[in-house]
Amino acid sequence: MKQKIKDLILNLIYSDTYIPLLPRDMYYEIANQGISEEEFWRALYEMEDSYEIALTKKGKLIRPDDAGIFTGVYSASPRGDFGFVVTSKCDFFIPPKFTKNALNGDTVAIKKIEMSSKFYGKGNEAEIIAITKRSLDTFIGTFNIVVRNGNRSIAKVTPDNDKIKLDITVHAKHFNGAADGDKVLCKITSFPVSELANAKCQVLEVLGKADTKEANYKAVLLENGIITDFSDDVLAEADIVASEPLSIKGRCDLRNEIIFTIDGADAKDLDDAISVKKTDDGFILGVHIADVSHYVREGSKIDNEAINRGTSVYFTDKVVPMLPKALSNGICSLNGGVDRYALSCIITLDKSGNIIYTELKNSIINSKARGVYSELNDIIENGESSEFYGKYAHIMDNFSEMLELYEVLKAKSIRKGAMELESDEAKIILDETGHPVEIIKRERGITERLIEQFMLCANESVATYLYNASIPCVYRVHDEPDTDKISAFASFARNLGVDVSSLNPKNKITSMQLSKVLESAENTGHFSIVSSVLLRSLMKAKYSSVPKAHFGLATDLYCHFTSPIRRYPDLTVHRIIKALLDGKIDEKTIEKYDNFATLSATLSTENEIKAVSAERDIDDLYKCVYMADRIGEEYDAIICSVTGFGFFARCENLCEGLVPIEALGNGFMFDKENLILQKGKTTFRLGQRVRIRVENSDIALRRVTFALIAYEEIDAPKIDISKSKAVNLPKAKKSSIKKHSHPKKSDRNGKRTLTKSLRKKRHRK
Repeated sequence: MKQKIKDLILNLIYSDTYIPLLPRDMYYEIANQGISEEEFWRALYEMEDSYEIALTKKGKLIRPDDAGIFTGVYSASPRGDFGFVVTSKCDFFIPPKFTKNALNGDTVAIKKIEMSSKFYGKGNEAEIIAITKRSLDTFIGTFNIVVRNGNRSIAKVTPDNDKIKLDITVHAKHFNGAADGDKVLCKITSFPVSELANAKCQVLEVLGKADTKEANYKAVLLENGIITDFSDDVLAEADIVASEPLSIKGRCDLRNEIIFTIDGADAKDLDDAISVKKTDDGFILGVHIADVSHYVREGSKIDNEAINRGTSVYFTDKVVPMLPKALSNGICSLNGGVDRYALSCIITLDKSGNIIYTELKNSIINSKARGVYSELNDIIENGESSEFYGKYAHIMDNFSEMLELYEVLKAKSIRKGAMELESDEAKIILDETGHPVEIIKRERGITERLIEQFMLCANESVATYLYNASIPCVYRVHDEPDTDKISAFASFARNLGVDVSSLNPKNKITSMQLSKVLESAENTGHFSIVSSVLLRSLMKAKYSSVPKAHFGLATDLYCHFTSPIRRYPDLTVHRIIKALLDGKIDEKTIEKYDNFATLSATLSTENEIKAVSAERDIDDLYKCVYMADRIGEEYDAIICSVTGFGFFARCENLCEGLVPIEALGNGFMFDKENLILQKGKTTFRLGQRVRIRVENSDIALRRVTFALIAYEEIDAPKIDISKSKAVNLPKAKKSSIKKHSHPKKSDRNGKRTLTKSLRKKRHRK
């Protein structure tokens, strides 16, 4: 009933003909719906508390935005001292001291404030007037006892996440066995009621000592919701379906075709195999994908587990699979020399690599080789003199045709303007105890790129096939970039000497234009850093049931079809294709799969974000452990990120660390537009070469700190504070903030219309 009342009130307030009403008049308007006055007032109180409604000075009900009040989700800065709120009107900047102890992800109500200085940019400053919903329930931090007094002892828990700007205490009765210096999982029991008060929590689990790799490994898994084990029920079901005998019935028999896999040497879940035939008119590319949907049946225990996981997670020392090993490494894996079910995508291409025709088939295959990237790359480089040539002699004619098709598809990709965005990936080598002993850059050779092009072709073909058949699909979409971000990127790249003339702000930004910028960056030797900054300037790719273009790949339609062992959206696409091939598609099933695709897209996007975060955090953890053994050592590095609190430098081993701005000396200014720190003629910017010394490696926070030894002198544009978004050093920044003309306290109180006025007015009545 309460929600019904709220809906009636909102529908009335947001109607085009609404004239502001007093609460009692509002009640008379909707009383004929069988609503009691007490129920009405109770709903109205809640709507006032959550800022769904506002009041005029005369106590009449209006929309919050009519009172200058907006709601949105608070996004805290990396250090949590300021942030932003995106609303239906615009994006608002929340300066320090106006955050009201809001945390990243909190739902807040804000009111615009007027500030005399242009220090913060566009002038869209606001203050948080209320936190309507907290995002934080549990957190991970380091436990330290501050008062030792038996049962009255008090401890402080320092959150790992810098964005949690709270002093959090825990009393002895809630220690749960935690000792000084432990890494702990805690639950917030109360938030502070004022800026001077502390939050309170209780310890749920002790993970171990905060400076150990093991405790921090557990912390990463908990923070990102990564489940490593399968239940006995799921494992038992997987064993049963994996033991089912194979049958040729209803399948195209491709076991005599030359089809084989190519993967990394340590890969165990082989979900794609390829075949190529050259024709007079072009090529026939076969991309044969493990038929996972045959074994993972809709609504089964395995399926429910898979959709909740969404993806396999690849850590430094292990893989957390989406499916039990009986499937992922067993019956679904296209291992060499054994029969396996597949879903084959047979693509007819012309001589220029254009897709002419796509055919999808239920098939059974037998891989003729278990190809390894490094071995086939060696054959490409050394030919018959390669030590691996004999192993692959029986498929070399086919492999030669694959290389020919790869060159065709690569040329087509360049013509379309698909962006070659690459970020360096670290390969962390562990000893027998699991300790990192070496970190090297992971190399990608021609064979890796060949497989990538073939998979791109198959994914585009399948997306187009389903779209043309008016069948639901989980698309992989990538929206066009924000023009302001691209303008900022262009300014940065120009200062590095990169040709950005292809970017015309008056025209629509295309991937072709950005590809030309990347080509220029490669010629100037700044490709890695320019590619990294551009990647941060683009929108994030995501899954969607609504067909949209993929900007980065310069293709109108795209989906993920090629990795159903490790990605749930691929499994979803397979399930829909199988229904189509089996003749089970009608109006009812189309509606069913449309809803299923929407659910899968939403959950898969969320799970992908968690997996990427966990993989990055574990890599950072191992890098910190590695650098902790190298305190005092010096390295050559390049600046990979510049912030208002210092710059990050990346060593040749891809380990990164912060050179704090305090260590550079007073007077440095940060230019956000050009991404530089500058003091007089001394400038630090992205791509600049420096010499650093490892000062500290904090395993508990996964952070490395460097000291600057020497740096390459460069020329850079001088900062114009009146035009740039420059900020001072911490001391200067503090004094600058003090100079701002803030509204007086009485003024701010006067502007806040949403008090407990409804209750007061009713009581007076």
